[in-house]
Amino acid sequence: MRFRSLAALAVSVCLAAFGSNASAVGATDVAASSAAPANPPGDDGPAYGPELQGFTYPAPVHQFEFASQGEQLHMSYMDIAPEHPNGRTVVLLHGKNFCAATWEGTIGRLTAAGYRVIAPDQIGFCKSSKPQRYQFSFQQLARNTHALLESIGVKQATIVGHSTGGMLAVRYALMYPEATQQLVLVNPIGLEDWKAKGVPSLSVDQWYERELKTTAGGIRRYEQATYYSGQWRSDFEPWVQMLAGMYRGPGKKEVAWDSALLYDMIYTQPVFYELGQVSMPTLLLIGQKDTTAIGKDAAPPDVRAQLGHYPELGRAAAKAIPHATLVEFAELGHAPQMQDPQAFHKALLDGLAALPAGH
Repeated sequence: MRFRSLAALAVSVCLAAFGSNASAVGATDVAASSAAPANPPGDDGPAYGPELQGFTYPAPVHQFEFASQGEQLHMSYMDIAPEHPNGRTVVLLHGKNFCAATWEGTIGRLTAAGYRVIAPDQIGFCKSSKPQRYQFSFQQLARNTHALLESIGVKQATIVGHSTGGMLAVRYALMYPEATQQLVLVNPIGLEDWKAKGVPSLSVDQWYERELKTTAGGIRRYEQATYYSGQWRSDFEPWVQMLAGMYRGPGKKEVAWDSALLYDMIYTQPVFYELGQVSMPTLLLIGQKDTTAIGKDAAPPDVRAQLGHYPELGRAAAKAIPHATLVEFAELGHAPQMQDPQAFHKALLDGLAALPAGH
């Protein structure tokens, strides 16, 4: 299947929304800089619905309809078949500030190599349902994902999880080891227990008030510092607008409330205590400049200084997981698949190809 560039499309949409002052930022300009643009776009831009209505994904979006916790829900997903199948399936699990669409580059590389790719939006995220009275847990999200895969005939797959998706991937692998051929963790969060280290608890109401203040500028500053090692490129901007657009739209409060519930889930459900129980071959792809830690900004300075040390966290995880291979990216941050796609995809494809026979 031929992929068009979602990044180029979304940049052009954003430029139109920002007006002629942004015309100097080309859709193909991917040169890195040490700071954000001199005149970065403000908080004006496209508005999207609570299920990302109006934002285009790089492949057709399907809906998995199911009942959960007394509600009828739908889980959006892309299912992309390769032109020359190699018989393997890869499931891509997005992070907290990401969507299935942000895997665009990875989807293209995997399908070109013969892999069938399934990329869902989890319940509470992006194009999927935003239930307002849902008991979010990684176990529930894993069950939802497993039910989706069963519904489309996927009995075994390599599970790739990035950021919060890494926490979900670990939980999925622990719950469904027979269905997990291989596990790949891309800068997963949850490799430390922030609560145990002293990060103060925030109530769901407090998370909600914080989320209501979400702006494109705030997202951009955070992502530049944490995801991209202080760099900024025009091809990062569409993903800022993807998130900010939901907070400009008519479903802002629904989006913010589900986001608050999800942050509470992430904070209260660490997975790293169980890493020793992961039984399948596991590939860890870790950007060393990452400093992500949930609630870090609310912690006192002495606690904050102890958090998000990914060189240490990645090596400790590799030691804890019985069949782990660690690949470190010395100059990359939280999103290596977006910051340096060439280096990331080489490591990913090499790691997938190295799966021992019989797995």
